[in-house]
Amino acid sequence: MVSEELEGKRVALLLSGGVDSAVAACKLVEQGVRPDCYYIRIAPEGDGEPEGSWDCKAEEDLEMAMQVARKYGLKLEVVDCKREYWDRVTRYTMEKVRRGLTPNPDVMCNRWIKFGAFDEKVGHEYDYIATGHYAQTEIDEEGLKWLVRSPDPVKDQTDFLAQIEGWQLKKALFPIGGMMKDEVREVARRERLACAERKDSQGICFLGKINYNDYVRRYLGEKPGDVVEMETGRKIGEHRGLWFHTIGQRHGLGFGGGPWFAVKKDMERNTLYVSHGYSPESAYRSEFGLRDFHFLTAPVEMDRVMIKIRHTAMLAEANILNEELRMKNEELRVHSSLKIHGVAPGQFCVVYDEEGRRCIGSGEIYLNEE
Repeated sequence: MVSEELEGKRVALLLSGGVDSAVAACKLVEQGVRPDCYYIRIAPEGDGEPEGSWDCKAEEDLEMAMQVARKYGLKLEVVDCKREYWDRVTRYTMEKVRRGLTPNPDVMCNRWIKFGAFDEKVGHEYDYIATGHYAQTEIDEEGLKWLVRSPDPVKDQTDFLAQIEGWQLKKALFPIGGMMKDEVREVARRERLACAERKDSQGICFLGKINYNDYVRRYLGEKPGDVVEMETGRKIGEHRGLWFHTIGQRHGLGFGGGPWFAVKKDMERNTLYVSHGYSPESAYRSEFGLRDFHFLTAPVEMDRVMIKIRHTAMLAEANILNEELRMKNEELRVHSSLKIHGVAPGQFCVVYDEEGRRCIGSGEIYLNEE
């Protein structure tokens, strides 16, 4: 039986080839909804790149999506968003990296591509755009729609959705948002979906098996500079480019006598500062700034909130004060009750309500020494 919310509504479902969107198709069909399915193509096909250099799994993804559509008798079309992805997401990513920041292209992919370019091309014909994200929504007593965390704290993806526009959230539908990952796998096995045992994608969505540093090197090259111990000022080695490193990084630094943590990047002097030890004090912060804060649904008080700065299950208590600046969406100050490891400029800090349920929005982190 079709729910009252979806009765008579047109639904577009984005199939990625993975188990999550496949089970989203299953759940919609079980509700009596017959969505039109779409596969968004964003991976390069050799344009301007050495032949075969991307080793991408896009064709395998598309085949998996086709199998799901066939199983449930649904229409599937491919929507080409390669140009939009490279013009928007890749340009954004490379500009941030060039400035020594730590961007999150998957966050902007949701805003600019899945709920953006797709809507411009096809999605505007539909009442809802459904995806396989682990996220929920709820309507409050005033009729406002809020993004709400998944019951699976490990798989929750509200942090990846915290930059979408309010009108995009109104159209968003998350059929598996209330499920645990194990439950999703169980449904896929029961339905005998070919993607039931497929591993979850890791890293940036379009890179396939390409190494991230190789990807950055193609666009920005190398720019060697000094690596200096923060506490002593002692040079311990050289880096090949500050854009290959992020604040909080430990693995891949390549210096003896470790462990070493990247704690600061001086772009003007092209110097990477590191600290020694498993838990150096300089690798943690309890205060930092936010720029361009984006309220997802509506401005709310943020004197007592929960925050997170990366895709983990851990939330930290915090307060974000300064009423005048906050309501103008200008620079804000975050005061966390815990010292947080690896706070990196350019990352998004995602803000939730005091219970850690509703997603209020997000802003880009900056540090005083910038």
